[in-house]
Amino acid sequence: MLSFLKKNKKMEIKAPIVGTAVPLSEVPDEVFASKMMGDGMAFEPTENGLYAPIDGEIVQVFPTLHAVGIKADNGVEILLHIGIDTVNLSGEGFESFVNAGDKVTAGQKLITFDIDLIKEKAKSVITPLIFTNMDKVSDIEYNYGATTKDTTVLTINIK
Repeated sequence: MLSFLKKNKKMEIKAPIVGTAVPLSEVPDEVFASKMMGDGMAFEPTENGLYAPIDGEIVQVFPTLHAVGIKADNGVEILLHIGIDTVNLSGEGFESFVNAGDKVTAGQKLITFDIDLIKEKAKSVITPLIFTNMDKVSDIEYNYGATTKDTTVLTINIK
């Protein structure tokens, strides 16, 4: 089949966290680990920044600043959730650099967070990246291991 006739388009997703990319099954939360919210991967951060994994628009910054939703121009939606049970911190230790409606580019800083505070006061600092509209995604290739904000961690085919 000729490539220009191919229906599916590939999309690369960059690491939103400097650290280590791991399977969702390693997230100590059943909702994420069982992929109830969607497929993706998680990250063990070694630095305190959350970066845009794609070019797109910020659709939501949670009031507690622990999570952000991004939508690509092609309709793919991604949820980035810093830590587990971090909603209970009520924004303590988080600083947002974006608002809903902002256009962002891959690698742009979205939120900073206090890793030590999260480790002390929340269940885990592990950070899931979830595709929340899996109806747009047909295949996912995973690239686990060490990450920088320039590392391609996921390649998806868009329906």
